[in-house]
Amino acid sequence: MRIHLFRLLARLNKLLLPKLWNKDLLRLSPWQKGIVAWRYWVTRNALGR
Repeated sequence: MRIHLFRLLARLNKLLLPKLWNKDLLRLSPWQKGIVAWRYWVTRNALGR
């Protein structure tokens, strides 16, 4: 059940949040760093690790 929840969140992230993969992580604003951290955390849990 938990993995299904995170997979749903990952799909929502993909649709709603901006893609920041082509930017320098050191030059992101604190808000953008939070988005990157959130997407990483959700993706990591969606993979079942």
